[in-house]
Amino acid sequence: MMRKPSYTYLGPQDWKERIDRADRMAIACRLCPRQCGVNRLHGEKGFCGAPGELVISSVFPHFGEEPPFSGKNGSGTVFFSYCSLKCCFCQNYQISHEAEGQAWTPERLAGALLDLQRKGCHNVNLVTAAHFLPWVLRALRESSAQGLCIPVVYNSGGYESPEALGLLKGIVDIYLPDMKYGEAEGADRYSNAGDYMEINKAAIIEMFRQVGPLLLDNDGTAYRGLCIRHLVLPQNRAHSEAIIKFLETTFDPRDITISLMAQYRPLYKARDFSELCNALSEEEYFVIKKRLEEAEFNGFYQELSRMDEKFCIDFKTRKHEPLTGIK
Repeated sequence: MMRKPSYTYLGPQDWKERIDRADRMAIACRLCPRQCGVNRLHGEKGFCGAPGELVISSVFPHFGEEPPFSGKNGSGTVFFSYCSLKCCFCQNYQISHEAEGQAWTPERLAGALLDLQRKGCHNVNLVTAAHFLPWVLRALRESSAQGLCIPVVYNSGGYESPEALGLLKGIVDIYLPDMKYGEAEGADRYSNAGDYMEINKAAIIEMFRQVGPLLLDNDGTAYRGLCIRHLVLPQNRAHSEAIIKFLETTFDPRDITISLMAQYRPLYKARDFSELCNALSEEEYFVIKKRLEEAEFNGFYQELSRMDEKFCIDFKTRKHEPLTGIK
């Protein structure tokens, strides 16, 4: 039996109310925790640098996500340009920092989402979309009216405002956020977000409240729930243990799914920080992996031995190289 995504139950008035609220948030921008206050609808730019229109780098079936999201036919991934975080080691720096991408209309995005569904993608995977929510919601409303009926994955850095997450309740069925840092020092030093930890924890709690634990169908494909990603940094600069303790004390570990990532490389401006200049060592990764396994979370783990393979996407040439070694 096919499960209908939550947004298919929204009526015209529901959509209108969501979009009107998103517009009000954008007029004096509070779409993300930066709370810049600029008028995004009139093209004023805040911390993220995004203009008053959609900017998208790539839309394609992605086969490098975790197995429940990529499945057999791929995750229908939309990579939005710009970002409210400024991580010095971002592997997608071409779009997050350098704004590689093109202007799109909501109508064009709606058509692209329907095309992804026609190609058999298991979901619509919105990567770093918070700063474009008024336009994204319009695209989702249009595509839903035209027959979109696959789950929406909200894939983010985990730096989300409660107000924005409230807009997404009943639209997003799968949350795929990062938990990047367990202490404020690293968040401030590497992502210019000293308040990341506090905001991230509140966001994770709200996401879980909305969608609950990760649920898979008989084919092993995700249709609802929360999956948390954590990238292990060299020299324990992410303070991973603090994240694990938070999850252990806040949730039943059996309800939590973790995707532990070993793909760290000193990309973009990471080499400006001596402690981030080297790739992750086997010992550093093993310690965190063993700790997560002992905590009895559900999980996916990248194989460190396979991280020498090319895993980045070159957004300028549009060569899509999937992440590897996830099991």
